[in-house]
Amino acid sequence: MSTQQATALAAERAGEAAPRTTARCAAADAERFVRELYAEHGTALLTYAARRLDHDWYRAQDLVQETAVRAWRHGPSLVLSPEGIRPWLFRVLRNLVIDEHRARAARPPVPHQLDDVVIPVGDDTDRVLTAQVVREALTDLTDQQREILHSMYFHGHSVDHVSDRLGIPHGTVKSRTYYAMRALKRALLARGVLG
Repeated sequence: MSTQQATALAAERAGEAAPRTTARCAAADAERFVRELYAEHGTALLTYAARRLDHDWYRAQDLVQETAVRAWRHGPSLVLSPEGIRPWLFRVLRNLVIDEHRARAARPPVPHQLDDVVIPVGDDTDRVLTAQVVREALTDLTDQQREILHSMYFHGHSVDHVSDRLGIPHGTVKSRTYYAMRALKRALLARGVLG
């Protein structure tokens, strides 16, 4: 925290209105302080916190932000070691991580939250809707592709049976089935079902 920032805070606490230019300077100084702190120490602090929080990067970011806020609040009152502010930042972050572990131990996570509970419904709505979408997607296929899919998947015939019935080689049945399935997949993707 700069002397301008400290002056603005002291005037604010004393009930005096700080000049607008002083407030702007204080905000600019605070922003510069935080940017420099993140540029110089942010990555190391984030890595340290994430390792100690089982790679929970979101929680680690929160604790690093809290560390930056505390550094900004303590500004001029920080007694820096010869190494600079870094040891102080890591000590604060370490304490925040310990507090986080203690809080989690005191309040173990709830195994099932109500938002995540899926209550099964005893109707066939999903099956009916899926069947309707597949029927519509089948209209995008050629007659040959529909015939091979009906024989192989809807009637459950083997490759030998379809080969004999259509009078085509086994390899042709397999390749037509493959290309028909690809075409069906494209048709379902176009309808937003897969993806």
